[in-house]
Amino acid sequence: MTCHTSVRWRTPIGSPTTSPALRHRRVEPTVNIRRIDDAFDRWLEPARLKGVVQGLFSFLSRAGEFSVIWHAVVWLRAIGSTDRAGEALTFSLLLGAESLIVNQGVKRLFRRSRPDANGDGRFNVRTPVTSSFPSGHSSSAFFAATILVTLVPGAWAALFFAVAVGVALSRVMVRLHHLSDILGGAIVGTALGLLAVPLVG
Repeated sequence: MTCHTSVRWRTPIGSPTTSPALRHRRVEPTVNIRRIDDAFDRWLEPARLKGVVQGLFSFLSRAGEFSVIWHAVVWLRAIGSTDRAGEALTFSLLLGAESLIVNQGVKRLFRRSRPDANGDGRFNVRTPVTSSFPSGHSSSAFFAATILVTLVPGAWAALFFAVAVGVALSRVMVRLHHLSDILGGAIVGTALGLLAVPLVG
């Protein structure tokens, strides 16, 4: 049996193809994407039963809130250096702009429903008010990591992207995002990060 995994989005049956107010339009993924998302969600379920997993991914999800972890990294690096402080300020402003683009721009184009509006009750996370696709945590994490590897090259690069993956995965683990949400976020964040790199260095 052949499995088609083409990434296509469509308006649900019964929904208008056009609307005077874009906010009233909700775009959902095709059946194939939903199947992959659901299969990955089921695959993660046994891990959600473990206390250490609940603690780790609750922490990673909270660390990604408002990009706290990324602001902390760049400002700790700036201690004692005027030049680095300037880079940190630019980085923080760009990260804020990226968040605005994704959360108030891209998300409004899709308005996808979350797996669970309040998240999995076994995890200690904040309930978001925006829609699901793409993941803002994932996009900001990969945006930040893409820039940080140019500011702190070498072995740190692997760590930055490992943390970015952890933050992104946490959003699926706590059931606030689908797998396709975090993959979309990673792509958007990386692309915006590459565009922003020349503005920081």
